[in-house]
Amino acid sequence: MMVPVALLLLGALTAVVAPRLLARADWTEREPIVALWVWQCVVAAVLLCCALALALSASAAWLAVRGNVFAPAPPAVVEAYALGAGGAWAPFTAAVLACGGLWTGAMLTREVFGARARRRGRRAELLVRAPLLPGEEPKGDRLVVLEGERPDAWWLPGAAPRLVITTAALRRLKGRQLDAVLAHEQGHAQARHDWLLYCSGALASGFPRVPVFEAFRREMHRLVELAADDMASKRFGRLTTALALVELNEERGVFTPAVAPDAYVPQRVDRLLSGPGRLAPVRRLRLTAAAALIPVVPLLITFVPALRAWG
Repeated sequence: MMVPVALLLLGALTAVVAPRLLARADWTEREPIVALWVWQCVVAAVLLCCALALALSASAAWLAVRGNVFAPAPPAVVEAYALGAGGAWAPFTAAVLACGGLWTGAMLTREVFGARARRRGRRAELLVRAPLLPGEEPKGDRLVVLEGERPDAWWLPGAAPRLVITTAALRRLKGRQLDAVLAHEQGHAQARHDWLLYCSGALASGFPRVPVFEAFRREMHRLVELAADDMASKRFGRLTTALALVELNEERGVFTPAVAPDAYVPQRVDRLLSGPGRLAPVRRLRLTAAAALIPVVPLLITFVPALRAWG
């Protein structure tokens, strides 16, 4: 019955150490897409540790669960896990982990439905600000231009995604700057960054005192913007993308000394202008492969008794 304990310790260690290592890494801003992948693997490993510990603890606590989890396993494998040695801690551990899993699902559901409600509200606002003319049929156009004195542009995800841009932005953005803004927003849509924000928001809201989930949400908001900046700069250049960011955000006061520390626009502009070089392809491949192995470790720990029994 030591495997669930080992899994929980591994999950706690990963939740504490991995965010600190990523915070010290100097390559995350240079390779935001790889950093997004690494963060997802870290969080997946933590959640997998909890899920596997739940399955083994529930198997130790209740014979009905054990019969389903270990149905195809020979008796020697079941004996290797020493499920009968769980004592009174097995039901308590299983109940706590099950409640955590249900709470996570509830938070994700709330986050998704809340986002859908916000999208419906914004779509209703679009109909008010850009109403259909008499006799005009809704065509589901992907681009909507709104009258507005403030330059702004955003992507509205959903079944019929739309790119919304104000007339002030059209007046301020010149030439390829507008194309860079459109490419940035399309990058968010193509990579489905909205789902990353839903998941990270659900975990951080459901477990506000778990630092790894708060760091996950904070980094997702930052890294998805850097990744979309890179998608735009690859097509239209770093200088053009940086100037477009300045034109869109200059009137919002984000470049003043009193700007909030979590406002990433100045850092994004500096990053685009300084042009940090990308990592070598071999190093990118190594980081990607190493991150993919992080969720494999809990699986290996879980199957060690079974492999020993078969051996």
